[in-house]
Amino acid sequence: MTGRDANKKAQLIVQDILTLPRPSARKLIAIAGPPAAGKSTIAAQVKKLLEFKGYPTGFVPMDGFHLGNKELKNRKLMAFKGAPETFDHEGLAATVRRLKLGLTVTIPLFDRKSDRTMPEAATVTEEEKYVVIEGNYLLFDEPEWKGLAAYWDYSVFIEEHVEELTKRLHKRWIDNGFEVAEVLKRTEENDLPNALRVLEKRLPSHRTI
Repeated sequence: MTGRDANKKAQLIVQDILTLPRPSARKLIAIAGPPAAGKSTIAAQVKKLLEFKGYPTGFVPMDGFHLGNKELKNRKLMAFKGAPETFDHEGLAATVRRLKLGLTVTIPLFDRKSDRTMPEAATVTEEEKYVVIEGNYLLFDEPEWKGLAAYWDYSVFIEEHVEELTKRLHKRWIDNGFEVAEVLKRTEENDLPNALRVLEKRLPSHRTI
């Protein structure tokens, strides 16, 4: 996705957000979609545009709620990292509830290069009345996840063709230094099944892009 494409989509989202009642209480904005759909790029641009307009905005990537590698190995899930079962959905839900209350909340982040979660790596402050949350499973119609939808003041689902997602996923793993065989294995055996699962089991959103 080009920067121009992301900016156009972000502008549409921000236009919608600013039609919501002025935020005396915190507004939670969910940006969901399959892996490599461009969620993080669009979400970062939404945050930037809101702040340019004078609205302090927090940012919460769902990837920070990956279970640790040791835990994944214990559960024999390391090869499926990124699947719904490899996230701390209870920790994410607890964080969302605290965010909804308008509290200052410390959040974890995920470092892709070192492939690890960094606990308490960032903070959403009370002054940030909008919070943009992005991730694969924020509008996911499975029992452990679908309750999240009740917390979103505004939600967006980012669509993309599977062929384009495949190209982007290949590039992602190549850019992270993996050989072709491993790139194909990770994409075909894990990322694409996760993408199809997200596309097939998505809840309604305020806007689909």
